[in-house]
Parts: sequence; C-alpha cells; structure tokens
Amino acid sequence: MAGPSRPDAEAQMTDLGNAPVHGADVIRNFVKTLPTSPGVYRMFDEHGEVVYVGKARNLKARVTNYTRPDGLEGRIRRMIEATRNMEFVRTETEAEALLLEANLIKRLKPRFNVLLRDDKSFPYILIATDHEAAELRKHRGSRSKQGHYFGPFASALAVKRTITALQRAFLLRTCSDSFYKGRTRPCMLHQIKRCSAPCTGEISTEDYN
Repeated sequence: MAGPSRPDAEAQMTDLGNAPVHGADVIRNFVKTLPTSPGVYRMFDEHGEVVYVGKARNLKARVTNYTRPDGLEGRIRRMIEATRNMEFVRTETEAEALLLEANLIKRLKPRFNVLLRDDKSFPYILIATDHEAAELRKHRGSRSKQGHYFGPFASALAVKRTITALQRAFLLRTCSDSFYKGRTRPCMLHQIKRCSAPCTGEISTEDYN
C-alpha cells in the first residue's frame, strides 16, 4: 500500500506571477491561464505566507469557484480576501494531487487549512491501519482512529470521487471487516481493477500494507 508520501510522477511548479489587487480579482487573473488537469494550488497572503493549500481534479474549474465568493462560507470568503498570489503544481492524476496536498499541509500548516481541519462537520478520507488489511473509507468527527487522514473535503461528493481515484491508483479495499473476512472469492471491485483482493490472498497482506 502506498502511504501519504510525495507522488513519484514529476509535478511541474507553475508560478503565474504577482497579480494586482487582492482576493477574487487576483484569482480571476490566474484562472485565465490555468489548465484543466489535476493538481495542487497554494494561496499566499501579503507577507508571502501560504494561507491555504488545496487539490483539484480540474484546476481551472476548482479555482474558478473562488471567483464567486458571495455564496461561500464565511471562512472561505476571508481566505479569498487574504489572497495576494497563487502557485500551482500540475500532476498526472487526482490521487497524486491528494498525496502532494497532504504533504504540503503537513509541512506548511497553512492557517485556513488548520481552521477547516478543526471543524468536525467536514468529511475526511481515512486509510485505517488498525486492520489486517488497511481499509479506505470516509470519516467524520474526531481524528482519533489509527491511520492516515486526508482532507477536509468540501462535500461528500468530493470524498466519493477521491476515494474512487485512490481505489484505481492503489487498489485499496473499502469493504467492512465482516465482508472482508467472509470472502472466499474476490468481489466485483477486484474484477474491475479497483481492489487488489487481500481478502482471498490475491495479494499478501504484507505486500498490501
């Protein structure tokens, strides 16, 4: 199983320069030249400090959301208002973007990521390691369970989409322990190449974990 480390694929850093003014006006200038590929974005304040790190399946579409702040939650609007510059890393897949985002958040500890992390209403993705074979699942609430956490995410739909991307990239199981222990043959997810089926020994638990 691949842990929360930097992706092997090379990610290209694109600094689109210092845009004038601040907030949504700054962001609109970046949107004009953004690709539709997956990637990670960083927002900087007037002191050059990273205030937020995010990932996207489609950088252009994701960042465009910040150009219409009126309908967004208060903390997100404050984050947009604080933005003076942005940087972008393009990745090959959404899964790579997720891992890179997690590494950057852990290293930089941007203040708005910390605020969102402390809000228990936002969903996370958890790779729970306190199992015979690590389980990939959605998680809400306190981060007290053993494992690797990714997020928070803005919606349950974003969690579902990212879990699917992680399944395809790393073939992790999403089933409950009772389902896992009762298998005698690989399930459909193995057949469609979204799980490596450690439940039936198609891969050893040592190699899987």
